Amino acid sequence: MGPTGLAVRGSRGLLRQIREAMAGQIPAQAKLDMVVRIIARSMVAEVCSLYLRRSHGDLELFATEGLAREAVHVTRLKAGEGLVGEIVRLGRPLNLSDAPNHPAFAYRPETGEDPYHAFLGVPLLRGGRGIGVLVVQNATTRTYSEEEVEDLQIIAMVLAELVGSGDILGEAELRDVEIAPHRPERVKGAKFADGLAFGVAVLHEAPVAVGHLLSDDPVAEEARLKVAVNGLQAQIDQMLEGEGGLIGASYEVLDTYRMFAHDRGWNRSLEEAVRSGLTAEAAVERVRSEHRARLGKAKDPYLRERLHDLEDLNDRLLRHLSGDGDVARELPDNAILIARNLGPADLLEYDRTKLKGILLEEGSTASHAAIVARALDIPCVGRLPGLRDRLSQGDPVIVDAESGEAFLRPRPDVIKAMNARLEVRTQRKAEFAKLRDTPAFTRDGAKITLLMNAGLAVDLDILRETGAEGIGLFRTEFQFMVAEELPRLEAQTSLYQKVFEAADGMPVTFRTLDLGGDKLLPYMEAEREENPALGWRAIRMGLDRPALLKMQVRALIWAAKGRPLRIMFPLVANVDEFRAARAMVDNEVAWALRRGRPAPSRLDVGAMIEAPSLIWHLDALLPMTDFVSVGTNDLMQYLFAADRGNPRVADRYDPLSPPALRALKTIQSACAETGTPVSVCGEMAGRPLEAFALTALGFDRLSMPPAGIGPVKQMVLSCDREAASRGVNTLIKSAAGSIRNEIETLARKLYVAV
Repeated sequence: MGPTGLAVRGSRGLLRQIREAMAGQIPAQAKLDMVVRIIARSMVAEVCSLYLRRSHGDLELFATEGLAREAVHVTRLKAGEGLVGEIVRLGRPLNLSDAPNHPAFAYRPETGEDPYHAFLGVPLLRGGRGIGVLVVQNATTRTYSEEEVEDLQIIAMVLAELVGSGDILGEAELRDVEIAPHRPERVKGAKFADGLAFGVAVLHEAPVAVGHLLSDDPVAEEARLKVAVNGLQAQIDQMLEGEGGLIGASYEVLDTYRMFAHDRGWNRSLEEAVRSGLTAEAAVERVRSEHRARLGKAKDPYLRERLHDLEDLNDRLLRHLSGDGDVARELPDNAILIARNLGPADLLEYDRTKLKGILLEEGSTASHAAIVARALDIPCVGRLPGLRDRLSQGDPVIVDAESGEAFLRPRPDVIKAMNARLEVRTQRKAEFAKLRDTPAFTRDGAKITLLMNAGLAVDLDILRETGAEGIGLFRTEFQFMVAEELPRLEAQTSLYQKVFEAADGMPVTFRTLDLGGDKLLPYMEAEREENPALGWRAIRMGLDRPALLKMQVRALIWAAKGRPLRIMFPLVANVDEFRAARAMVDNEVAWALRRGRPAPSRLDVGAMIEAPSLIWHLDALLPMTDFVSVGTNDLMQYLFAADRGNPRVADRYDPLSPPALRALKTIQSACAETGTPVSVCGEMAGRPLEAFALTALGFDRLSMPPAGIGPVKQMVLSCDREAASRGVNTLIKSAAGSIRNEIETLARKLYVAV
């Protein structure tokens, strides 16, 4: 048999031999010795060695055929040391014809490897983590062929899964082997949705089970793979042509998807892995693991973003292979969901009664996942890069969304402390529940109306429980974002009727579609924009696509059935936009009357103040409106020219700073002078300290996520508004960049519960 004997025989037979060797009732070391012997014989190699990573990071020789047996469990290399350490550091194979002359070569006399020149080493990867290295060597000066490199990578993948699953080494032998992360870790991220949770990790995209790695019919597996790849390519092509699809993404991302989905290298790697004896799913996991190891270490943000594209592509291909991508995942009772990022539809597919917390590698406080998590009152921490590679399915996890941290595999003392904090939170919730029916008056008699932000059907179920006096912001776009096609007039009308019925006479403010920017629809053609946050979105899209906006306004009028109706337009940047939108509402009311449908008993049409331009044109805007609402999320990002969805700049400003509070004071004063009702419906309104500042500035209508109503009401009941107003109005004259600490000191001095 020649040097490429394995390629001739096919690695499927070798994989079966390895699997059979592992099934035997023999000691772990004997199993490993047998494995390297089988590989050496099949690869026609004089040496085959297996190195595994210890928990302290050293790579230890665990088994060898050809090197000195005395070196087993003696030879160790630190991370990055020697050729073996270099392979783990790079996360890719090293193929050398003259290994001793490589600059990274580290000589270990106890191994007796002096005669061997040809060297091929490949990493053992689990979830992109290097857990070991598999090496073959020959005395001749030669370079191993591409087929041999490919075959050894496939063997390494199967070995990694067999070792990691305990099929080779038992629990005792694995105790100090870094097969998967097992030490306690504390990782700092960003708080997306407040709360505390303790549970077990559930990976949003679960790894392929070890039992489904090897196939007995490569021809059938290749056919399955081909069908799935063709389906994936067709789906992406269809999405790019704007003819429907299952996801929403920018043109640029979809274009990248298409490039990768049609990439010959990617397809060839999958096909070769299947032909070697892997299942189609295992082939996808092998290619995914290679990409993670190679691109995950890249410093170039563009390359790291391409890794995310490939991750999504692999996940999508696995769903095509399973054929049940739309079936809801089973969850344990205390699930902590682990994902790179989530869309609103992704999160809503899970059973919320079992979903206790969420940890994300990316995202922002304004991302869809964060907004939905707050609506569902599920603690969420984001911006935890590399999280998925630091966790295994089922690991115990604490989500500390009070401090923006996650504890992976926490120590018993940490769990005990967390349980004590959970008990305190439960007691506080009970205190807030007692305040549910207490009117929100300040100590000096000012009435503050507390309203709830909503957008999901589940929000309506808890409206009464929160003690809110109505819905100050109903986000109508959620219905559009989770649907696979444009909701028709009847579907929209039905949803809005349910909202009216749930409110049962309490006021509801419906915000018309706030789409565009980062909120794209799967069934609408996405146009590439250089700066989507400043692009074609919200009211701009509605006015340019009048049929879309007219249908929504018509549905709202029909759903009202003669009840009072409040409609609010998002991201109005100039008075002409509001004038045109209001005219559209008036025309739809007239249209309904002509067809015998009742007009709303009272119609209030308002604008969201999110664009700073309106601050200097309130004298023209306010006389046209029945009310206005300040959307602090967008107003702040535009005021400070800092994209709230970009982690690099989202924290570069503080809403409790003089410029932000002066802008808000300007709006409140103008509304007070004209008698225009004004509310605040951004994230500021739901945080007690920020709500304290807003109350001091004169705002008396605050709309917030459901979980914010109890804490904010407690703040209101303990607040002397006049004293707070004097203090805050003095502080906003400060030259400091932020006055958060000063406002907090003022609140505590006034004995306000913040």
